[in-house]
Amino acid sequence: MEKTIYIDNKPVRLKSTAALPKRYKAQFRRDYFADLFKIAKVFEGKDRKEMDLKHISYEDLSCLDLDVLYDIIWTLAKTADKSIPEPLEWYDQFERFDLMKVLPMVGGLISGSVSQSKKK
Repeated sequence: MEKTIYIDNKPVRLKSTAALPKRYKAQFRRDYFADLFKIAKVFEGKDRKEMDLKHISYEDLSCLDLDVLYDIIWTLAKTADKSIPEPLEWYDQFERFDLMKVLPMVGGLISGSVSQSKKK
């Protein structure tokens, strides 16, 4: 699955493939699924309106590591374009990076990396 989004008015290609978890682990030395499920726990049982940092309790906040979200987005970009630089260098190209605007745009790519298709 692939899509182009705009971050800081710049087009950014993102792609989710079967290699995404392996690429994430190779770059960040952490398990993709373990990190993803920790973050999912924060939003568990919340409806779309509550999926905002204003509605997260202090207890839930202890499970939320925003670095993981940035790392996942970089990995999606690296999967789409092998030529992008290392994460810090890549993020430096953006004057502004609004994570709360980007997350809804990449949600389908992230959820697609963990869902299984049903047999026909």
